[in-house]
Amino acid sequence: MTATTPKETLAAPNFCEGIQYFGEAIPGFEKYGGTSAIGSGGSANPGDPAAAFQTLLAADALRYLTLQVTGSKASGHPGGFASQAEAYAALVMLGYKNIITEVGHHAPGFYSAMFLDRSLEDMGIYTVQQLRDRFREKHGLLGHLSGYIPGILAPAGPLGQGQHFAMSAALLHKDKLFPFTIGDGGLGEPYIISSIAHFHTAFPGVTNFLPVLVWNGYSQEHHSMVSLKTNEQMMAYWHGNGFEQVVLVDAKDFDDANQTGDYVDSTAFSFEQRLAFTKGVLIGMDEAARSALSGKLTVFIIKQLKGAGVHARGAKSHNLYPKDTLDAPHIVSALKERALPPEVWQLVRTNCERAGGGPAAKTVVTEFEYELPELGELPLEEYPVGGEPKVSTTAMGRLVGKVGQIDRNFLVTNADGNEASGIANINSALKIIHPTTDDLYNQAPKGQVYEPLSEDACAGLAAGLSLMGARTLWCSYESFAINGLPIWQTVTQAMAELRRRTPSTITLFTAGALEQGRNGWTHQRPEIEAYFASLMRNGNVFPLFPPDANSIQVCYDWALTTKNKGIVITASKSPLPIRTTFEQTSQALRDGAIVLHPSQSPRSSGDSKTVVFAVIGDMTLIPVFEAAALLEKEGIGARIVSVINPRRLYRPHDTAWDTCSEPDGDFVDDAKFAELFDGDALIGVTGGAAGMLEPIMLRSTSKRDTFAWRRGETTASAGELMAFNGLTAQALVKRGIELVG
Repeated sequence: MTATTPKETLAAPNFCEGIQYFGEAIPGFEKYGGTSAIGSGGSANPGDPAAAFQTLLAADALRYLTLQVTGSKASGHPGGFASQAEAYAALVMLGYKNIITEVGHHAPGFYSAMFLDRSLEDMGIYTVQQLRDRFREKHGLLGHLSGYIPGILAPAGPLGQGQHFAMSAALLHKDKLFPFTIGDGGLGEPYIISSIAHFHTAFPGVTNFLPVLVWNGYSQEHHSMVSLKTNEQMMAYWHGNGFEQVVLVDAKDFDDANQTGDYVDSTAFSFEQRLAFTKGVLIGMDEAARSALSGKLTVFIIKQLKGAGVHARGAKSHNLYPKDTLDAPHIVSALKERALPPEVWQLVRTNCERAGGGPAAKTVVTEFEYELPELGELPLEEYPVGGEPKVSTTAMGRLVGKVGQIDRNFLVTNADGNEASGIANINSALKIIHPTTDDLYNQAPKGQVYEPLSEDACAGLAAGLSLMGARTLWCSYESFAINGLPIWQTVTQAMAELRRRTPSTITLFTAGALEQGRNGWTHQRPEIEAYFASLMRNGNVFPLFPPDANSIQVCYDWALTTKNKGIVITASKSPLPIRTTFEQTSQALRDGAIVLHPSQSPRSSGDSKTVVFAVIGDMTLIPVFEAAALLEKEGIGARIVSVINPRRLYRPHDTAWDTCSEPDGDFVDDAKFAELFDGDALIGVTGGAAGMLEPIMLRSTSKRDTFAWRRGETTASAGELMAFNGLTAQALVKRGIELVG
């Protein structure tokens, strides 16, 4: 195909401003391109010859834009998306726009698609030039997919996450198809197939998500780990993992250019064979989509060489480097090869805009708030301060059960089992989702407690459902939650920039290190709190540390009212003293902390000193109260402050709160901070990472020190483990006396 410059073509539509090269007329356009193949129903007939012809044009338009957009910044990833352009184009022509990806590197292709269907007009992008200008720029089209972009359903960065978003959406919208692209480089990640397998066992009737495997033989920098599989082996792999229907379209079967190797580039075929391949993809995708929507677990596989139709092939096509500018001969050559005439651009835009009933930004499920039932006033039960010790997690579990009974889409996820965390009452109220009904173990096929063994699968479905608009709770042992945090962080970051309100993603982390003496260091990993301490600076992440069974109920009740945030509740599963009233925790959620024990110095002279203890956690209060009593015997006052919501204790400029969707800019002022923490000495105490105390240590001007977790060990009791980490009353007293002189 030859190409001309824009100056030689006068009839280009306005949106084409910025396209560098236009092609000459395409054979067959008059016959198959004169009228849009997509009618008023929003989809094309896959058996219509015009549909295949126009799908091919759409694929080439996507390739051209993907390369020109990335070339405009000599940065980004064109190769992976290019190898499946026919598959994406087929989905659109068939009217499916709720498309998700597991591959963040497909971002420029997705942006090109959102441009073609006019979704990006919602962010002021009307022309190709504007598309180029705002690619990989602030407040523009970031390098990997994000919920900030109109029409994009879910973020995409780390591999192995996209299926969670697709399954979440499918669970909430059973009448719609949610295709998601997977790279064969990412197929090496174990999470994808294992998470689908557990989901399908738990929800066998929910098959309206469609993996689209982009089998192109390469990952980022080398051959993919599955590149040597035969077609039969690849199909057997998917069948062996429970997929009833496997639809594979191999470009090699259509090759008339005598290309070597198992992976070939369809853009090198004759036009007739290109059309035949595209028709095969269109018909195969239609078959796969209908299969998935009819109750069969289905996968569609497109096998085509990575980089098909762009500037390079194989892993070399993955990424552009500073040398890969729009003036570079190899980029110019590739663009000219894919160049299309103005009338084709107009037809492709018309098809993309009509498909699925309109632009993705106006039609996909994530452009609308998901309707939720009102919870009303939850039955909180306030226990008397100083009364019988209670298990915090159990108190919260009763409320969780009530939420699930009101909201039937509410889901609880837990890898280690709720009973082990003192929340068996959740299982009793909501039932574990399981194909085997067993009342003894609270199992039922229609339950609301999702229990795969993978923390990634737990966090993925819970966080994914929250992103899609539903209420969820992810429960985990504190020690093991780190395995699920990557996707939880992805979702909270996406929530910070969403253009719609969605329920916060809420977690409950139990079985803290101090309760795990006999289990040893494998179960003693509170360093995870450093992760959340860092995330607090995002502005929409709120770690909460309720000190007792009253406090945790108020914390959870508050979390349920929040939007677009990540709420992390950490609590023990041991019976502990009741130290707060409901009102005190409500105040602490506003002020960050509450005074549990005011300074009580037995000396009346003006030279009496006060040590302030800023305490994070519940069990850590035990040695601190003992230390306060010992200090007071020495004539030194001691004030104990329970830090429940440390995010409130930062200064406003410490966090990015004002850049967040649904911003929360409430921070305690200096006067309130002084009221809480001013003294002659300040000692921060936590059974977790010292980083969680940062907001306090940043603002305090007192002589100060921290007592925090150091490392795990096998011990007989929580007290012995605290002693191993230096968290004893005697050590606190000694340091307090040293600090006050």
